[in-house]
Amino acid sequence: TPQDPSIGEMLANTSDTTIPTCPDYRFNHRLYMVGYSLVLAAGLPLNALALWIFLRALQVHSVVSVYMCNLAASDLLFTLSLPLRLSYYALHHWPFPALLCQTAGAAFQMNMYGSCIFLALVNMDRYIAIVHPLRLRHLRRPMVARLLCLGVWALILVCAVPAVWVHAPSPCYYKNITVYLCFESFSEKLWQGRLLPLVLLAEGLGFILPLITMVYSSSRVFWTLARPSTTRNERRRKTVHLLLANLVIFLLCFVPYNTTLAVYGLLRGKLVDASSDVQNRVRQVLVVLVVLASTNCVLDPLVYYFSAEGFRNTLRSLRTTRWVKVRAANGPRGPHGHRESGTASTNLEDASHSELLSRTPLEKSFSQSIKDSTT
Repeated sequence: TPQDPSIGEMLANTSDTTIPTCPDYRFNHRLYMVGYSLVLAAGLPLNALALWIFLRALQVHSVVSVYMCNLAASDLLFTLSLPLRLSYYALHHWPFPALLCQTAGAAFQMNMYGSCIFLALVNMDRYIAIVHPLRLRHLRRPMVARLLCLGVWALILVCAVPAVWVHAPSPCYYKNITVYLCFESFSEKLWQGRLLPLVLLAEGLGFILPLITMVYSSSRVFWTLARPSTTRNERRRKTVHLLLANLVIFLLCFVPYNTTLAVYGLLRGKLVDASSDVQNRVRQVLVVLVVLASTNCVLDPLVYYFSAEGFRNTLRSLRTTRWVKVRAANGPRGPHGHRESGTASTNLEDASHSELLSRTPLEKSFSQSIKDSTT
């Protein structure tokens, strides 16, 4: 008679039927490593500096600066979660507690749809200021902008609850060892259950509505500014640049990813019949577009710099102030490289101290510029 299988073999066979073998995602992980490393290296300092300028130097006095400040905060929160993702892609499995995987996964969704809404609010503010400057001027108040941003954060936090749930790590077998995957390998049961409705709901509220808002508001502003009776000045040029920059970010980062995600969800949810080969091809396209969508964290601070003259003035003032402090510390040097003493050094230090104590470099330049661009 054949020998009965051992209890260990029976448990192994039972486990093999419930836990799948780990798919080979190493190529995707290398792509993610390169893309997210660049986003982290550029996005973290840029958004940290932008948020510091908005909160510390500018104190967020205007409607546009309120929206931009919240956009910078959203981008910064996502970039702070990237080290967890990079660790996972380097190890090819999730070594941390499950809650961190769920939090990092939800951070991406929060940034994605939060950025869409904040960009749409910036464009809507320009629409109100130019198309309906008198009838809707009561909506262009900093307090109203803060309340709207508070509502946006409440919405994306509520939507983050199901995102945390669906991003639970999934187990798989690798060389007879159970490891956990994160951010990927969602099961067919999950897609055909609650995941697809959640994806479509998030895209409807966080992507389609902001997209319609941006296209409508931008087209109305461009139409108004194109009239022959419209005064052609510097304020008009800056408004056009701001709206165009926001549209480019939206169309480049968010439209390709969200469109492909909707198609992939319909395929995985079996609402559209397709072979597994077609699903895999769409998934590979989605891998690239996820990284592209994350680059909005780098592009948004560039919008602040190139579209807001006061933001540039503040950065220049910071550099000038730092240079004056260095010169004051080192003192002027003579033709042979020796420090000069006496009245010249004292006068230079007094002048630098006076400039450092003045509000003009850090606050007045941007306050005036942002006031000009928002009236």
